Amino acid sequence: MSAARGEFSSRFGFLMAASGSAVGLGNIWGFPTNTASNGGAAFLFTYLILVFLLAYPALMAELIIGRHGHSNAVTALQGLSRGRATYLLGTTVGFVGIVTVSLILSFYVIVSGWMMAYLIDPLARLAGLNSLAGWLTGDGLVRDSLFVLLFMGLTIYVISAGVKEGIEKWASRLMPSLIVILILLILYVVTLPGASEGLRAYLVPDFGVVANPHLIINALGQAFFSLSLGVGTMLIYGSYVNKRENLAQLGSLVALLDVGIAFLAGLLILPAMYVAQNNGVAIYDAAGGLIAGPGLILSVLPALFNSMGPIGLLVALAFFLLMTIASLTSSISMLEVPVAYAVENHGVERKKATVAIGAIIAVICLIIVANFSVLFDLTVTVTTEWSQPLGGLFFCVFVAWIWNRNGLLREISQGYPDVEQSLFWKIWPFYVKFICPVAILMVYVQLLGFL
Repeated sequence: MSAARGEFSSRFGFLMAASGSAVGLGNIWGFPTNTASNGGAAFLFTYLILVFLLAYPALMAELIIGRHGHSNAVTALQGLSRGRATYLLGTTVGFVGIVTVSLILSFYVIVSGWMMAYLIDPLARLAGLNSLAGWLTGDGLVRDSLFVLLFMGLTIYVISAGVKEGIEKWASRLMPSLIVILILLILYVVTLPGASEGLRAYLVPDFGVVANPHLIINALGQAFFSLSLGVGTMLIYGSYVNKRENLAQLGSLVALLDVGIAFLAGLLILPAMYVAQNNGVAIYDAAGGLIAGPGLILSVLPALFNSMGPIGLLVALAFFLLMTIASLTSSISMLEVPVAYAVENHGVERKKATVAIGAIIAVICLIIVANFSVLFDLTVTVTTEWSQPLGGLFFCVFVAWIWNRNGLLREISQGYPDVEQSLFWKIWPFYVKFICPVAILMVYVQLLGFL
């Protein structure tokens, strides 16, 4: 069974794949602007605490369930069930996770396609193809549809090769490249006029806002979503981990890598925004808030690059290469969730399953593109704000309330023989049983407008 499924051949391969899944477009622009809009270093401080007190325990729940079940989310949760009711619950949670991650991928591919288009833009301008450059950076059904198909094709190519030759091979190449490009861009941007103001906005704390409940909930949401929790991606990656590995250590390393790259992204984006302001580019919207999301990536930063002269083309090329890599490392983890189910539960050959499922998701992407104003924000809201936290809640319930405590201990002990005497075992079961579910429910309270 394990040979047929495949495994990560090295700890480095798993870390690159898992951190690549966690590090995506949201980390590169979502985390920095969230930080700047919520008290700077006060938000950063709160986020760091919540990652390790709440998000890390939930991450461990998915990794442990995955390695124990050595299968996709549906089968793994069914295997933990104690009767018909929990069996049906596990089946439902697993299927909801598959649908949710597929819908997340459907809008993620659209945004990733924009990153690819903007990556080609500086190359077109360097070649003097200004009309092509204008088409690449302009809104259009044809452009969006074309790049949806290109990016999905790239994702299908990686996943169809399997765990070792696909996910591990490409994650091990792409993640180091992402980190190198990110550091080089930081070193350049912080030397520009206006960067120091951005660094102050990012690093100088206003601890007077730490007690603000909105800041705490926003930091919790960022911590939870940044680690790709609640839809089974980390569960699937955990199922490919060798039994000899220390899962508690691996999970902490994934969390550290995710936090580290998010922090580095802040060192790039915040100074870049204030450099843009120094160059006459508006970085605040009509309501007085910092421009974030697509408005930042597709408006503010390109305007900054254009104001830099010839060097701006090279900086734009490096930046959108960074964004494309971040997109791909996340998209491959998302596509693996439904593909693993089709391969393991229905005996479909991997390449056929990957192409078929990738084609279905591509069609959904094209439907969203054709009805963008109606479907895009709706898909984002339903999946990331409602379904994903609910999935995380149920993963915690399964590992802490349904799974036998001795069985859980035996699974972790396989790569960590002394775990019962460790601080991890003394704290983690309590957190994942009580604190994590309550914290996730707090997110729903905020969404319902009670905070």
